[in-house]
Amino acid sequence: MPGLEKKSVFMAAEMDSEMAAENTVAKNTDKAVNEPKLHAVSAALYDADDETFIYGKNMRDSMANASTTKLLTCIVALEKADINDMVTVSKNAASQPAVKLGLVAGNSYNMKDLLYGMMLESFNDCAYAIAEHVGGSTEGFAKLMNEKANEIGCLGTYFITPNGLDAENDVSFHHSTAGDLCVIMSYCAWKSPKSAQFLEITQTGQYTFESADSRVVFSNHNRLLTETDYCISGKTGFTTKAGYCYVAAVEKDGRKMCLSLLGCGWPNNKNYKWADAKAMVAYAASRSETDSDSNETSVSATIQQTGDTQTTDKQAAGKEDGNKIDLKYLENNRKNKKIRKNFLKNFTINIGNFF
Repeated sequence: MPGLEKKSVFMAAEMDSEMAAENTVAKNTDKAVNEPKLHAVSAALYDADDETFIYGKNMRDSMANASTTKLLTCIVALEKADINDMVTVSKNAASQPAVKLGLVAGNSYNMKDLLYGMMLESFNDCAYAIAEHVGGSTEGFAKLMNEKANEIGCLGTYFITPNGLDAENDVSFHHSTAGDLCVIMSYCAWKSPKSAQFLEITQTGQYTFESADSRVVFSNHNRLLTETDYCISGKTGFTTKAGYCYVAAVEKDGRKMCLSLLGCGWPNNKNYKWADAKAMVAYAASRSETDSDSNETSVSATIQQTGDTQTTDKQAAGKEDGNKIDLKYLENNRKNKKIRKNFLKNFTINIGNFF
């Protein structure tokens, strides 16, 4: 999108605002009390109209992000391919772990059906089949994903797999940040030339898939679509490394906002993300009322960061290859490791994404 590359969401100007905000928080105990109490290790709340962050918690920490990856997989596929394409499934795609549709290697499927399977049920085999069709290979598609992320200002994102399953290569591990995921969702929901198609898919409650030998109904796992009147899109995710994750697009009181939650509990706490998401939207509403009364700026005075570094426009301009990332984003989130330590001792098999 024109101008987005010039307006990185983490501009140097925001650092000055955050430094001033830290002093404000120290003096304003009322706002501190009103901050959302979240289960998530990392979270962000983003005003898509102003392109500023309303709230952040460790929002620039590099985190495994599970199936929230499929947001970018979906929008890249919609922009690069025809939704009516026929996709031939490879052995690699068919062999992806659960959760999966059960695609048969050598068979061909409609791209539209695969997109619905990926976004509603989070089917991993659908994601791989789409990626190989669009990018020629999963590596080729990952390059397209990372280029798109960098293009819209998400310099803290590095994707290896199209389905979000945990992975590492000689560059880094598969990760994003809570802040970046908000910007990605904002692009998908409102700024992409394919936003209408994206929303049509992700807002569908149920979708019927029919093949030569089966008929399956896909159900949308985004509970906020039915539990609230403000959620317009969202994607859940889970891996043993990432924990429960959730990203959503919201339209409330005339505002377009995105929220993201990473490391939002591990089994048996899959419902934490719904409570956290609602708490963040409520916080935005209360902030809006407070800001109207006091004529404050839209940059929140409550952004909490741990070990973040600012990326300048000069650094962003030097990033030409979508598969090359700044080393400052490669550090794992230590807090995240501690939280999942005991769980991983007893549950070491990556079982993919489930809800």
